[in-house]
Amino acid sequence: MNILEKQIGLGIRVKDVLIVCAIYLLMAWLYAVTIWRNRADFTETENVLFTMENFLDEAGIQYGVFLLFSIPIWVLIFRVFRKKPLQFRLFLHVITMPIFVLGAQKVYYLYSESLGFGHLEGSGQVWDIYIPALIYLIQFGILHAYEYYKENQRKLIVEGELRQAALKSELAAIKAQLNPHFLYNVFNTINASVPPKQEKTRMLIATLSDLFRYQLKASKKDLVSLEEELDFVTKYLELEKARFEERLNININVPKELHQEKIPPMLLQPLVENSVKHGISTSLEGGEISISIFKEEGKLKFEIADTGKGVADKKSMLGKGIGLSNTQLRLQKMYQSQLEILDNQPQGLKIRFTL
Repeated sequence: MNILEKQIGLGIRVKDVLIVCAIYLLMAWLYAVTIWRNRADFTETENVLFTMENFLDEAGIQYGVFLLFSIPIWVLIFRVFRKKPLQFRLFLHVITMPIFVLGAQKVYYLYSESLGFGHLEGSGQVWDIYIPALIYLIQFGILHAYEYYKENQRKLIVEGELRQAALKSELAAIKAQLNPHFLYNVFNTINASVPPKQEKTRMLIATLSDLFRYQLKASKKDLVSLEEELDFVTKYLELEKARFEERLNININVPKELHQEKIPPMLLQPLVENSVKHGISTSLEGGEISISIFKEEGKLKFEIADTGKGVADKKSMLGKGIGLSNTQLRLQKMYQSQLEILDNQPQGLKIRFTL
């Protein structure tokens, strides 16, 4: 990593520190030269050269004190409270500006007197209030403007990425509609060619065809009724039941009054499929998959449980399976909700979430 980009804490980079120090050094030098030229008597040779003593006497120490007072104020407003509303942070300046102006003046006077440097006296001290106040307003005005510029640039980048993502999603949605539609028609054609004696096969193909029909419908909708989603999941489990036979038991516990609740389509199937794949298929004796949905405090609560062998490392599950990962992302973005993966009793896994 470039040493200039290295962070030293609170998101502050080495480059940021060097830039601020360079700006203060330049301001101090320009101020010192201006004062020196106005004082200098050019008829005397010793006053022609601008020395380090001139720099320290005229501005170096004072601007160094300004810098020291600016750093904690900058950290407070632009790091500690960076997520607070702008109005709140602007109000903080009402408190921090007098501290900066008066505090810097007192420290500069004490320090310059201890080193034997002079400072303004009497009514002239008003300049040691006016100039720090002006510097404070200028520097923090620039910092707020720069922050606004950076935030605006970030938003433009995010908007560009969202437009690209939306375009890709639109193309993917078109493909997703074409594939189920094609397969749905193919399954109907195959089903028509199966002899009547093989009724079970015809039923399985018809059920699979219904699954693709629902998937085609789901690709066009943001929300479906809970009844439609449960019907889809039930058909999916019927197909798995034909495969596992007596090894798979199904228990669905959903009150009828919840059937018209709206949920995102294809939300339960990946979770049920995960239970079949990792809970039932790996067990010789099989087990039970249960789906429980109830309403509590105005929110829908979902529980999908199996009586399989369970998983020791539950956190890793969200990173491995596409179905679980995608469901987690959908819940986060649409409902700010999370999948909870827990141990089922007496064995197996239980997945919970809330809408």
